[in-house]
Amino acid sequence: MAQLVLFFLLQLLPLPLPLTAMASQFAHPAYDDSPLCDVSTDAELASDIISSSNSKPVKLEEYGNGRIIDITHAYRPDMPAFNSTDDTIGMVVSLRDSMANGDLCNFSELKIGIHTGTHVDAPGHVYQEYYEAGFDVDTLDLDVLNGPALLVDVPRDKNITAEVMESLHIPRGVRRVIFRTLNTDRKLMWKNKFDASYVGFMKDGAQWLVDNTDIKLVGVDYLSVAAFDDLIPAHLVFLKSREIILVEALKLDGVKPGIYYLNCLPLRLVGAEGSPIRCILTK
Repeated sequence: MAQLVLFFLLQLLPLPLPLTAMASQFAHPAYDDSPLCDVSTDAELASDIISSSNSKPVKLEEYGNGRIIDITHAYRPDMPAFNSTDDTIGMVVSLRDSMANGDLCNFSELKIGIHTGTHVDAPGHVYQEYYEAGFDVDTLDLDVLNGPALLVDVPRDKNITAEVMESLHIPRGVRRVIFRTLNTDRKLMWKNKFDASYVGFMKDGAQWLVDNTDIKLVGVDYLSVAAFDDLIPAHLVFLKSREIILVEALKLDGVKPGIYYLNCLPLRLVGAEGSPIRCILTK
């Protein structure tokens, strides 16, 4: 016990070594006295580490032995771009500075449309007065975007109409619902062409939801919550009150219907009417 007390007391005494000597003596083995970001040294070290451990990057869709499910689509250059039958989204991430070209570090730039891949809509998306008033993505309620959520399977033979909504029997009190449709079965988000025949809400289905449920978050599995034939009318119904948040292009392949805990976090883009968003479900 006395030895343990003495040890801790010694830690409080001033160290006799100069700062530079201390850094050199106690530094992590990966560091030495050479300049920071030494490209050749760091590259050789990284190569040695990778070779010695035989490691390869692993990208998961589930974590914690399946307890956490990522329902966000990874941004790929060949993803479909909304309302474009010819173009994909193209390169999203590009290197501005590259260590392979002699730069001190890798430094990427991001170029992406706001309503690309898994994303969220803010009220200013379809209401100019809301846009001008500042109801951007940074005003969305995180309490709505995070909490218990119900994932339901929608009848596969039609868009989400009032009749379909009524048939789902979603009880009052449920605030967040994710609607899985034929879009997931057809793997539309995995194709590189936009498909206007996707399943979405019709105006009457959106109005039924607003009038007869307590739902404040609507999640869907393609690039728009609204069917192509009712694109703006359904959006107007949903976003008019500024109380309902729309999350679009969720990745629901293989996820069972049921109750989950949903976490969705958009970027804090001031002045933007939407944002890319990362969403996960926890069992």
